[in-house]
Amino acid sequence: MIKKLLKAPAVQWNSKFEQLSERAKDERIKAFYAAGLPSPDTPLKDVPFVAVDFETTGLNPEKDGILSIGLVPFTLSRVKLNQAAHWTVRPKAKLDEESVVIHGITHNDLIDAPTLNEILADVLNALAGKVIVVHYRPIERGFLNCALKKMLGEGIEFPVVDTMQVESDYQEKLTAGILNKLKGKRADSVRLGQTRRRYGLPDYPPHHALMDAVATAELLQAQMAYQDNQEALLGDYWL
Repeated sequence: MIKKLLKAPAVQWNSKFEQLSERAKDERIKAFYAAGLPSPDTPLKDVPFVAVDFETTGLNPEKDGILSIGLVPFTLSRVKLNQAAHWTVRPKAKLDEESVVIHGITHNDLIDAPTLNEILADVLNALAGKVIVVHYRPIERGFLNCALKKMLGEGIEFPVVDTMQVESDYQEKLTAGILNKLKGKRADSVRLGQTRRRYGLPDYPPHHALMDAVATAELLQAQMAYQDNQEALLGDYWL
């Protein structure tokens, strides 16, 4: 009860998109907002989702850049692999050796890669009208917003369903109460790979933007099926 009272008011995303569409200067961003969003009263089973993952040069959106973007549209009943997309992006930020070890993207991979500006219309078209799903929202939300501010002088805002947050909330529910505390019950890891394993999903090679996007889409499907939340409303989950 106390947590509910302290919780920040939910963003009215549908009306906010209308306002942002009027204010946007870049035509690609304006079109993204103008496509609108499903109503927050839409059952999750009827929502058009798109899972998104970025690989980046580091973890700080203010100084690091986007290296690759992977996305796949899906619903709670189907992952649309035939509509999946992946781009390698040439960043302005320096590519350091430590990050290469993690994501495997080398300087040679970036020589002929397009800039974010060159693929922005395609990326936003693929996202438009759908609810974006990510695993750990500060990355995709923060990096795209910062990149567009630097590139165009205006950022971007959008709601997300965060599978890490979904799992964190579920783990909190499983471990709540005095009895669980006395038993020493602790929440399990909410990292993508570990969370997928608990739902019986296979391991995929990590740190590839498209594979991680597919992994995130499958995870949300499993979370909603296991937690029996497919009839829940979108407004209860987007952030």
